[in-house]
Amino acid sequence: MFFGEIPVGEAEGAILAHSVSLPGATFRKGRRLSGADIAALKAAGHDSVTIARLDKGDVAEDEAARRAAAPLVTATMSVSEPFTGRVNLFAAEDGLVCIDRTAIDRLNAIDEALTIATLSADSIVTRGQMIATIKIIPFAAPETSVARWEAACVEATPIDLAPFGRPRAGMILSGTDGLKPSVVDKTIRATRERLALSGGDLVEIARTGHDIDAVAAEIRRLLDQGCDLILASGVSAIVDRRDVIPAAILEAGGEIVHFGMPVDPGNLILLARCDGVPVIGLPGCARSPKLNGFDWILHRCAAGLDISRDDIMRMGAGGLLKEGSRPMPRERSEPPPPPEKMKIAALVLAAGQSRRMGSENKLLKHFDGEPLVARTVREISKAKVEEVVVVTGHQGPEIEMALAGIDVRLVHAEDYASGLSASLRAGLDALPDGIDGIVICLADMPFLTAQHIDRLIAAFDPVEGREICVPTRNGKRGNPVVWSMRFASEMKAIRGDTGARHLIGENEDVVVEIAMDDDGVLVDLDSPEAWKAAGRG
Repeated sequence: MFFGEIPVGEAEGAILAHSVSLPGATFRKGRRLSGADIAALKAAGHDSVTIARLDKGDVAEDEAARRAAAPLVTATMSVSEPFTGRVNLFAAEDGLVCIDRTAIDRLNAIDEALTIATLSADSIVTRGQMIATIKIIPFAAPETSVARWEAACVEATPIDLAPFGRPRAGMILSGTDGLKPSVVDKTIRATRERLALSGGDLVEIARTGHDIDAVAAEIRRLLDQGCDLILASGVSAIVDRRDVIPAAILEAGGEIVHFGMPVDPGNLILLARCDGVPVIGLPGCARSPKLNGFDWILHRCAAGLDISRDDIMRMGAGGLLKEGSRPMPRERSEPPPPPEKMKIAALVLAAGQSRRMGSENKLLKHFDGEPLVARTVREISKAKVEEVVVVTGHQGPEIEMALAGIDVRLVHAEDYASGLSASLRAGLDALPDGIDGIVICLADMPFLTAQHIDRLIAAFDPVEGREICVPTRNGKRGNPVVWSMRFASEMKAIRGDTGARHLIGENEDVVVEIAMDDDGVLVDLDSPEAWKAAGRG
């Protein structure tokens, strides 16, 4: 193809490369110049013009685009007429976009004149939505390159659309009687929304005990009722192939395809088959409407795509979903920051009247040569927290003096005598803006370390549903506890001499227990007997 500036008198039949303004008219680029056009250009005073002229081995842009698109179109797509070297492909049905990245890359590498751009693999589309566009960059493409493109499309299927089969899904909820009804309702609601995106329906919900025989019986019953997709959600996430849900699938005559996936959130998902019907063991994040690995598996199943172990293990590139990548076509709120960017504050309750110690204030009593409160707070301040807020009350000036030299913010609870809740409210009100989580600490724990707290903070991840992180030692829960700030309003509403411990029981669906290696999270010295047991009587 020739491209360049030539005298206007020699441009008849050539393609105008740049738009030209004339009195009362504009000749747009791509216009094939006629004799009348040449006369108008001369009359307007143009002596030369930039044009493109095709050679014998060139294919004009519209014809090249048409030929490039033709072998890509399947029965589930429609195609536009070529215009200015572009052809668009559209979804003829609701479905899932299937992309062979290697094949697309191979097409785009044939010649810079021919390009194709597609939606991301596994994008959900509705009928009439554009899924790809072919664009010829210059005014023509070499015939040899167009022919190579056509041959490459015969060798592979670079793009396809898998229509949704409108699955009839059954859902098994096992052992969920111990959860709050609102938590179970949230799980069901999120599942219905996901199914609706693929035209599916949740036709039955089965509630049963969390044991192998009970779950296996429900799987068989749902299969007998004609469900073509089964979703199983237990009271807790699956943590091993031998856990209740996978064992129940095997008991029902099914097979495990794969446990786990390199997608986060969504790691703890299970894919199985029973009588050819997909069975999905849901990860804990399936309770949330936010995008997670469950969506990728669910919608592939809804589109009738066979999913192998290798398919799942190739999902890691692009599988980090916490940053809000690859959004779903549903309303979503602004995602929280990733864990490493979250701001955590420590709130130390040091306002109590120490009644169980008799006449002594336990926090001012020396432990290994310094006041107990100083020892505890100094260690807390070493943890990965933005700020340490210490709430004082009883013997406030003495507590403040004991903490001199430690970088903390002191807040006095005027109504500390009314109970623990007063200290909690005072501390929460003093927290700086922008805090994502709080570590609520007791001031009488001499064996608590910064490493204990950092381990809790590392586990804190609201995106994955880990909003309350509780330390344990040999199965016994201890302190401190990391809380999402969304619980702050409920904490402030507490009255009397009680803390927030009851909120843990009311929100078990977002509680995660973190096992510790020693008893430091269990020991608080609030009585003479406790001091004696600690060897400091």
